[in-house]
Amino acid sequence: MGYGNMAKMAQQMQAEMARVQAELDALTVEGTAGGGAVTATVNGHGELVSLAIDREVVDPDDVDMLQDLVTAAVNEGIRQVKQTTEEKMARVTGGMRIPRLG
Repeated sequence: MGYGNMAKMAQQMQAEMARVQAELDALTVEGTAGGGAVTATVNGHGELVSLAIDREVVDPDDVDMLQDLVTAAVNEGIRQVKQTTEEKMARVTGGMRIPRLG
């Protein structure tokens, strides 16, 4: 393979990675816990964007349960972002591990 072909392939990969990065920048996912009683919306950067808590799980006498549900929902949202990022980047890199851009 000549240098010209390698450079062209590198440019194509760079363009594809930029496209995937833009998709990830626009990504939002929802992690839920307690059968949907707590919903955490997480963006493609792994940041918590919003949190919705059903009134039925708000019990002043059981704050520990609510804290556990919030933690589980946020962690599920973050896990989904990581999984989506890995899947999209693997398509571009052929499975080669490259740190996320940005």
